[in-house]
Amino acid sequence: MPAKSTPNSSSVELIPMRPDERIDPERVGRFLEGKVPGAAGTPEIQQFEGGHANLTYLVKYGPREYVLRRPPLGPVAPSSHDMGREYRVLSALYQSYPLAPRAYVYSEDREIVGAPFFVMERRQGIVIRKEMPERFRGDPALNRRMSAMIVEALADLHQVDAQAIGLDTLGKPEGFMARQVSGWARRWEGAKTEDVPRFQEVHEWMQARIPQYPRASLVHNDFKLDNMMVNADDPALPVAVFDWDMCTLGDPLADVGTLLGYWVEATDGPARTSFPTMPTIEPGWYTRQEVAGHYARRTGIDVKTLRFYEIFANWKTAVVIQQIYVRFHRGQTQDVRFKEYGRRANGLIDAAWELMRGG
Repeated sequence: MPAKSTPNSSSVELIPMRPDERIDPERVGRFLEGKVPGAAGTPEIQQFEGGHANLTYLVKYGPREYVLRRPPLGPVAPSSHDMGREYRVLSALYQSYPLAPRAYVYSEDREIVGAPFFVMERRQGIVIRKEMPERFRGDPALNRRMSAMIVEALADLHQVDAQAIGLDTLGKPEGFMARQVSGWARRWEGAKTEDVPRFQEVHEWMQARIPQYPRASLVHNDFKLDNMMVNADDPALPVAVFDWDMCTLGDPLADVGTLLGYWVEATDGPARTSFPTMPTIEPGWYTRQEVAGHYARRTGIDVKTLRFYEIFANWKTAVVIQQIYVRFHRGQTQDVRFKEYGRRANGLIDAAWELMRGG
């Protein structure tokens, strides 16, 4: 039977484990026994087909279902795919932020699945990527409700008291954006496959304009619609937020900038519209200006410097995409989904450069 939903896609189904990504159910079962509710014996394990980075599996003990996450195969960029960090966040955040799935157990023992991994609860729903599911298309009122839901889910995360749940040492807010700009520039140097002069132009522009952060908050660092799960019958109702491996304590406007970077409008140029990740060009969706306004009203945070963060978001996402592409370029992965990622990274650099030149 096809899966009703997965952690990472509305249309991708559960599949038998790919041969090169297979994990041993007996080893997993021995490790999990007594560590998660209902774990006894050897579980049934299937793989979620979706997802472009971390590998995700469904672990079943009869009616009880869990999700196991591990990094991708092959070399990965330093500090990325941090399963220990994601476990730390999700083992605490669920207490104050209901959209965070609860994580139960973490292991660095590579003898179990070949890499560090953690196991968390499974949520039920759908995940929407660049297109709305057919049954929800052509509904501007729904699109507007979804716009509000996404913004409010992000704003509510930024209201979480990190100290109350023991996450106040997750990062260092002072100097956060300066470190982000310099850090992502270094990552680009380690992953680039060609010289892209516009990348350096944007880097220099940002270095000269680092804003002061409004206040510290938990920062997801990749907040967008396809990192959320929504209700299968009403996608304006949120179910979960995923992919917390880059979560830290820092500048909340970095998250807003990231969201705006993904929030493509119909009037945008090809640098942004060629690679949409959200269906926001359809009628009814908020404009980026409306996103900023709704966020400001929800949080009370001044958003006058958001243009900087939107430029940074496109530039940084280009590096993330390039880090994935370089593994394909070097033959470290054969996944053909990554073949066009170099072109996609260049498009995002162009988008950042165009925003920079706009004022």
